[in-house]
Amino acid sequence: MLHEINWPSKYLPGTTDNFVSNEIIVSGTSVKEVWNNLVDTSKWGNYFNGVNNITVGNQGSTSFTHGVNFHFEKFGFPIDGQIMELIEPIDNKFAQIAWHGWQEVDGKISLEGYQVFTIDSYTDSLVRIITKESQLGEAAAEMSEQSPNPMLNGHQEWLDSLAQASKND
Repeated sequence: MLHEINWPSKYLPGTTDNFVSNEIIVSGTSVKEVWNNLVDTSKWGNYFNGVNNITVGNQGSTSFTHGVNFHFEKFGFPIDGQIMELIEPIDNKFAQIAWHGWQEVDGKISLEGYQVFTIDSYTDSLVRIITKESQLGEAAAEMSEQSPNPMLNGHQEWLDSLAQASKND
């Protein structure tokens, strides 16, 4: 059930300025229900207030596709991103999405990261949702020194909200 994350070497956990990993196991939902709430960004604001002002591509879509660029504000940081990996639900057992995100200030990248969401099923209605993010930059280094780490807590809130929304579908 454990699936490999293909970390770009630049973002290999343990070599970056900040790394967080969060996990939740939830009953009463499926990989597909969680996936639908994650890849359709029009649903994000319905269950989680840590992300705002989301735009996907330039064609008015709200759903992620492989390689699409997007923009959003995550925990107050304006982030540009690109979907790097998109594995749609396989037999309602596994799905994974990964993106590279960055923040530019005065034409220079000041914060960047690689975030992965993995969704696994234990049974048809019991799933595990994991998110991991590896970050570079001054803001990332500052977050890693804080206790509790605000990115760790923010991601846990995202997972908890995603799980609850998926149970309600």
